[in-house]
Amino acid sequence: MENAKAAHINELVRVSEGIASKRDAIITASWRRCVADYKLDPTVRREAYILPHERLCLHRDAMDEFLRMARFGLEALYHQVAGMGYALLLTDSNGVTVDFIGDRASDDDLRRTGLYLGADWNEGRAGTCAVGTCIATGEALTVHQTDHFDATHIPLTCTAAPVFHSGGGLAAVLDISALRSPEPKISQYLALQLVKAFTHKIENANLYNNFRREWVVKLSASQEFAEVDPDFVIALDGAGRIIGFNHRACRLLAGEGEDREHLIGRSFSDLFDCQVDDLVRFVRSLPTDQRTLRLRRSGTPLFAQAMPPPAIAVPRPSKGDEGSLPKPLQAMCGGDPALKAVLTRAAKLVNTRMSLLIHGETGTGKEHLAKALHQSSVRASKPFVAVNCAALPEALIESELFGHEPGSFTGATSRGKKGLILEADGGTLFLDEIGDMPLSSQTRLLRVLAEREVTPIGRTKAVSVDVRVIAATHRDLVKLIKAGTFRDDLYFRLNGAVFTVPPLRQRGDLDWLIDRLLAERTERDGIGYTIAAPALAALRAHGWPGNVRELVNALDYACAVCTDGLIELMDIPDPVQRSGVFEAWPSGPPTPAPDSDDPAIRLREVLRRLHWNVSAAARDMGVDRSTVHRQMRRFGIVPPHRLD
Repeated sequence: MENAKAAHINELVRVSEGIASKRDAIITASWRRCVADYKLDPTVRREAYILPHERLCLHRDAMDEFLRMARFGLEALYHQVAGMGYALLLTDSNGVTVDFIGDRASDDDLRRTGLYLGADWNEGRAGTCAVGTCIATGEALTVHQTDHFDATHIPLTCTAAPVFHSGGGLAAVLDISALRSPEPKISQYLALQLVKAFTHKIENANLYNNFRREWVVKLSASQEFAEVDPDFVIALDGAGRIIGFNHRACRLLAGEGEDREHLIGRSFSDLFDCQVDDLVRFVRSLPTDQRTLRLRRSGTPLFAQAMPPPAIAVPRPSKGDEGSLPKPLQAMCGGDPALKAVLTRAAKLVNTRMSLLIHGETGTGKEHLAKALHQSSVRASKPFVAVNCAALPEALIESELFGHEPGSFTGATSRGKKGLILEADGGTLFLDEIGDMPLSSQTRLLRVLAEREVTPIGRTKAVSVDVRVIAATHRDLVKLIKAGTFRDDLYFRLNGAVFTVPPLRQRGDLDWLIDRLLAERTERDGIGYTIAAPALAALRAHGWPGNVRELVNALDYACAVCTDGLIELMDIPDPVQRSGVFEAWPSGPPTPAPDSDDPAIRLREVLRRLHWNVSAAARDMGVDRSTVHRQMRRFGIVPPHRLD
């Protein structure tokens, strides 16, 4: 192996000096760039560089919506190659890996070689490699074994293709790599075709998502694929001007002599023999073979399908319109603006497959929110299975979650066990206190999320599972990641969207919640409960360190000891009675200090300090305004002037 690496370095030096090589031109050009432009030394071996967690978060946040959309493409591609030794990387336009799927059995090797979340594959750092050279050239390619500049990467085979956004610029790179492969480079030909096909699918999905309220024209040279898998996709505004396109459409029009840098804003009718008013002819009412148009310059015929914008714009519900929320979510809030913002955002995601993470203090109602999301979704008729990760003994958590075959370990039942994940098949799996899950179980859970399959203990064949995962924690997972007790890749799998449930002391609907809880107990017990003014004042004065759970317990106690349904001050538990006068159980400040590790709290404090000036907050945090707006949406933070 050392002799092979020495020969590789010698070849690199010769090529950098201008001596011809039998390798692909794209490889030798990259080698020369590495030496001449990046000043990389071919004799120095560089270990893979993994970004720190905080920097990786910035890269992921910058393309948050794209990542959620592209994730489905990654999962579909991985199902095509699962079991063949490949890992999938999705990098941003700088070469930083922002999403990853790989075989957890090879986890250590993948991380060591850089086929991992957070790895930086920019050509200037890693030398010739599939991702970096794809970014440098804009071309799909395979960098196979000794094609790599750095001898450290010689065992790898890597194939990558660019993903372009709807304005023509580079959005991301999709890479499929393996730790080992046959020596002939042709062995990766199918990998190259697969990765190009899926980047095309991701581009199209991103364009449809971005322009779902505009005209979208699908074009194909084959009538069979014009609708289901079009080659060329172009988005138009109401005046027929181009506002977006996929990369194949860009290349098609560039081949017609058009300037690809100035396609945005061009009239569709200047390029095709079709006026914008004629687009209605290309809606599905006509057979595909009758829906053809031609490029004006070359006369090339193409089959077309036009997707019109929604005929009627659906007005956005007003903030006071409770009908905008599904009933299970409505029932959680009595008008508190912060909580309602969380529920409104959650309502938009009830029927997605993405995993959700609920953060909040103990007793704030995280499981109630998870149940409400389940009951509001199309999975409502399927099981909701709740698992308290902190309550399960470490020795039993894997058998409880993943199940086991009969007699697969000492103490296993003779009939085996299905496992809670399989019991939730078709429904929702709620993982409470996810921060307390052992590392070994986190690795197996990661496989369930990535591959949608579970392998019971003692079984060799995996079982497919369709489950929506909602996790919850009161702990700071970022701190746990830094401490090495929580996997960063599992964190990124779980936080497809993060919801922070406000503590009860910060909510403005305490009276509504008290009334609702008493009404429930009136119905349950057949007694009309009412509350005297001094008792209500004591409840209002208490800091509720135990949040809604403590309030429920306090009212249950009061209902049990009161006379004739009237709750007096003496019926309230002692700690609650005293807190308003003696502060025997301090509630703490209404919001934590600005240096809190909770990103939602930290952002809220910065905005409050700067009087909700987003531009000033962005300058203070050293980020773009768009990042602040995105994080406000993510954490459900609403400025006070927009709450009315």
